[in-house]
Amino acid sequence: MIRKLTPRQGLPNTRFFPFETLEAQSAKPERWQPTPNRPGDKNNKNNKKDAEPAHITVPTVSGESNPMKKVDVATALQYGQANGYPPLLDWVRQFTRDHLHPDAPYSGGPDVILTCGSTDGFAKTLEMFVNPWIEGLNDPRERPGLLCETFVYGNILSQAEPKGVQIVPVKADEKGMLADGPGGLEDVLKNWDSSKGQRPHLMYTVTLGHNPTGFVIPLFRRKEIYAICSRYDVIIVEDEPYWYLQFPSATKANITRSGGRNPEPEVSKRTVSTGYPFLDSLTPSYISIDVDGRVVRLDTFSKTIAPGCRLGWITAQPALIDKFTRIAETSTQQPSGFVQSLVAELVMGPQPEASSSSSSSTTPTSSSGWSLFRDSTPSVPQPSKGTPTGQGWQMSGWIRWLEGLRGMYERRMNRMCTILDSGSSLISSSTRLRPTSTSNATPGDWDVITTTPLFTYSWPEGGMFIWLRMHFESHPLWQHPLFFSKTGEGEKTRVIDGPMLSLAMMLFLTLKPHLVLVSGGNMFSATPEIKEEIGWQYFRLCFAAVEEEDVDEGARRFVDGVKAFWKITDARVIEKLVDELSKVDTEEVMASVIGQEGASNLGGWLGC
Repeated sequence: MIRKLTPRQGLPNTRFFPFETLEAQSAKPERWQPTPNRPGDKNNKNNKKDAEPAHITVPTVSGESNPMKKVDVATALQYGQANGYPPLLDWVRQFTRDHLHPDAPYSGGPDVILTCGSTDGFAKTLEMFVNPWIEGLNDPRERPGLLCETFVYGNILSQAEPKGVQIVPVKADEKGMLADGPGGLEDVLKNWDSSKGQRPHLMYTVTLGHNPTGFVIPLFRRKEIYAICSRYDVIIVEDEPYWYLQFPSATKANITRSGGRNPEPEVSKRTVSTGYPFLDSLTPSYISIDVDGRVVRLDTFSKTIAPGCRLGWITAQPALIDKFTRIAETSTQQPSGFVQSLVAELVMGPQPEASSSSSSSTTPTSSSGWSLFRDSTPSVPQPSKGTPTGQGWQMSGWIRWLEGLRGMYERRMNRMCTILDSGSSLISSSTRLRPTSTSNATPGDWDVITTTPLFTYSWPEGGMFIWLRMHFESHPLWQHPLFFSKTGEGEKTRVIDGPMLSLAMMLFLTLKPHLVLVSGGNMFSATPEIKEEIGWQYFRLCFAAVEEEDVDEGARRFVDGVKAFWKITDARVIEKLVDELSKVDTEEVMASVIGQEGASNLGGWLGC
């Protein structure tokens, strides 16, 4: 006789959990002032409600009978299901279907699975779509490939490398990845050399506030890219930690800075309203045009609540989510119950009945499985009268919080870019050779005004970063001979090139009085070739990492530091800087700069 196993097997008794409640002081959604949704609009109305902290409580046991609304310690800290804590999972699913992607062309809408952040989401994506490849053991023609932009979030490269994945860069412009033209997606796939490995069938991209470049791919461009991916059977991995941080004022500023030319025609953004003007104003996801079901979208609470939550979710067509669930069951299981319950209590509040779209999925819901755990859990304490209900945000409060966050970051971006604009060139004048004659009023020689470009950039239309192209070729020591007598190779003449100037300037900026830390483009180069050829030309600044009152000061010190660096005319100064940098650990330099009073971290580390 085979005894039927029940979920009771292996479950610890909830009475022995050492936590009675989980409580926190939390912000109210109205804490931050929003910014306009479109250029020319007035500021979004700020309710100016009491922005003092609210109190949320996860009770020992909730009196709620519906497992989709039941948030308590007894369930949150127990073994759970791999796709996530049911109340939070159901809320994220509703948010995703009804408000993020209401126009997704999937029957029943997209499905979701909770993850331990986007890094975990991408790790599971690699697990699903990539067969590991080992050099010297496997056929070179079988090597998998990953398409990405020329510059990419470095952690993605670190995750792909152990599986033997070949990084295949695609050229990008100020609007993101190129669909066609030399080095564009069509060119890379159509002319693929199979002797170098399999033609790539996986693409990683951050399309909305790209890290590090800050571009937002418009809908017309993503339709072009999607059509190519459909033709060559490419899975699109859309990592969107900055999706809510799209800046209309930057779009307007870039049009003005380009001479006022009209922007490229914009295809209507939404076919179905999200229910919120703020979300309607944002460029929609690849999921909105995913008629093949080939998009895997990675979302995270890292930029909207806190990175330390290690909590996010994957959105995709239901069949793929089912596969992701199988992977989670044999790896991470569900994210931390502590975090899930607190976030659920924060964002949910008293929940209305689920919408029809969130309850009509053809995929199994979490209620049936969770009810088994709830009903069979031994010795569960009974809810007491007066169980605290907390002051959760609810859906409208969550959207209002996102609006406020966008406003805070957009204002910082505007402040920093305004200062950078004013200091992007070095203006100098020569002395008059002959003064104006006082006897016959003969004019003298005019001053010669010289403008030297230091850096160029576009205002970031999303994200947390500003991507600068440094014009090292305009530096007075560009290609200047350097004499190295201590190389051990005898006398050897070299020149000061771009990579040397880039390294020297990074260290120069960390010295007093500048004390500014930036991130070099080398950190984001997709391949060693890109790093060597053009990576050294770029710096990434982060306007998110410093306090708002320090944004102006940090930007000014960066501008002053760059100008001071351009005034260096002694080649020995550059040689000394590079020599010192070779003797120290980069992380030690970062730590020492951040530890100094008044220092500005405009690097913001990697960030994604």
